[in-house]
Amino acid sequence: MVTTEKPSVGVAPGRGMGMVGNIAGATTEEIARQARERLGKDSLLGPYTAVHVFWLAGMSCDGCSIAVLGATAPRVEDLLLGTLPGLPQVFLHHTAINVEAGEPFMRAARSAAEGTLGVPYVVVYEGSVADEARAGEGYWSAVGEELDEARGEARAVPSATWLKRMAPGAAAVIAIGTCATWGGIPAAYHNPTGAMGVMDFLGPEYRSALGLPVVNIPGCAPVGDNFTETVAAVLLFLQGLGPVPEFDELGRPAWLFSETVHRQCNRAGYYEEGTFADSPGDRECLVEIGCWGPVVNCNITSRGAINGVGGCMHAGGVCIGCTMPGFPDKFAPFYKAAPGVLVSSSISKTGGALVRALRRVTQRDRNHSTRWDREKRIPSGWGAEYELPVVDRTLEFLYNRRQRHGTAAKPE
Repeated sequence: MVTTEKPSVGVAPGRGMGMVGNIAGATTEEIARQARERLGKDSLLGPYTAVHVFWLAGMSCDGCSIAVLGATAPRVEDLLLGTLPGLPQVFLHHTAINVEAGEPFMRAARSAAEGTLGVPYVVVYEGSVADEARAGEGYWSAVGEELDEARGEARAVPSATWLKRMAPGAAAVIAIGTCATWGGIPAAYHNPTGAMGVMDFLGPEYRSALGLPVVNIPGCAPVGDNFTETVAAVLLFLQGLGPVPEFDELGRPAWLFSETVHRQCNRAGYYEEGTFADSPGDRECLVEIGCWGPVVNCNITSRGAINGVGGCMHAGGVCIGCTMPGFPDKFAPFYKAAPGVLVSSSISKTGGALVRALRRVTQRDRNHSTRWDREKRIPSGWGAEYELPVVDRTLEFLYNRRQRHGTAAKPE
């Protein structure tokens, strides 16, 4: 059960490190003052003026970070600058874009882990969580160093360790991308790292300081807008300005992942009429060349990849199920029709052939105006001829009678 109570997050007042403007080393009060000066004292709603986001990377290709940069609703810039009504300013700690390095960069993370950051924070994890016990004397993925007193030397701190330290005090833990949500490609069969998703790592009993289980935003790479929109929804809840966002049983934003790819696909009409592509460049339904859209939960076909444009099926590619927990093992080999297609597409072809024939009859009739029907000719200089076979006229007579049954409308 997800609680709607908002216990204290960030715990005792302390010093936090940021990366936007000149907030490095600033206190919470100084951060709030800067935000109010920029936005106006009365423009901030809710109890918090600032929220820190710690972006940790595990077994990752950084594709999720790149995808988020393309978000437009809302934009990353709007979150970082605090220009969205009601939302606190987001101070992002990301190894790829921070101006600080070394210990100055790690200081905020240490404060968050110790509970002395003084402001709420969110942990975003990109990439799968490796089993660091398998790394021996080394590590799979790490950030920062700590003194190993037993060895008398500095050793890298695994990203998984930071996740374990920071997760209990976080307002929310968000797993971005399929690697972080379900394990993804690094967790594929025969992998040597023991890679897993954040949910697997933290366990089913995990709850954030706000009572939220792990929030999962899958995709390889995910739609950037799916991430920023979810972050905004969580922050509105943190501010007391919105309800707990609705998530499904796997922690996915329900309003984003409740529909299948197929239902929103612009090729779905071809499936209904039983016509299928023979190669990726064809315009018809791609199911028979390996598209898993009918069973995959994703909104790429309705939202597009960036700014409403693009996406696998829009570009002629099949859906390979990259948002699903079974990816990649249960969807391989790619571009090969799934066994179930033999049944489903055969049914679609059988019914579709009849549907197409009947629709052509109706289409031919609706391509004639009532005036043309009376005069039995089409005054077109483009060469169109009036032709309506007896079978068509009979079917349309019955069709029109049924269409107007129970109404005052009468055919001319």
